[in-house]
Amino acid sequence: MTLKEKYEKEITPKIMSEFGIKNVMATPKLTKITINMGIGDALKNKAVKKALLEDMAAITGQKASERKAKISVASFSIRRGMVVGLKTTLRGIRMYDFFEKFVNIVLPRLRDFRGAKIGSFDKFGNYTIGISEHSVFPEIDTTKSANPHGLEITITTSAENPKRGRKLLELLGMPFEKEGEGK
Repeated sequence: MTLKEKYEKEITPKIMSEFGIKNVMATPKLTKITINMGIGDALKNKAVKKALLEDMAAITGQKASERKAKISVASFSIRRGMVVGLKTTLRGIRMYDFFEKFVNIVLPRLRDFRGAKIGSFDKFGNYTIGISEHSVFPEIDTTKSANPHGLEITITTSAENPKRGRKLLELLGMPFEKEGEGK
């Protein structure tokens, strides 16, 4: 059973009963997952930038878009219009597949991982987590890959508040830290 089928058949009824939701369409759900990567030192090295684009495509299953600097910053040697990051937005089945891989394969591979931080929810129930090295993804061959770069993963939900967002992600399999830890 795929994660989407599990959501529709098992998770939706649990959330509806717990929060007293009458309409199935009002049930919190994942709407998109956005993956951002700052390319930093790869600004001037086209080979490294190309390798990072390939890595991002391997991780997400689709081509990343290049994000350009909106302003010039002399101290960082950045001029307006230079590519400073990569971004991919996942929706639909790719989003569910990525989430399942992220929760079941990537998070357990992180060093000293004791659960995702509970305080990373915004007031609308969306969750953001940062990863210091993109090489923890199984698709990345560390011998051919560029130097490890950090990723920021934002899971956008229709939950409307952190309590509902957390319950949705818990039922989908996100391992959160135990209460009282991590402070």
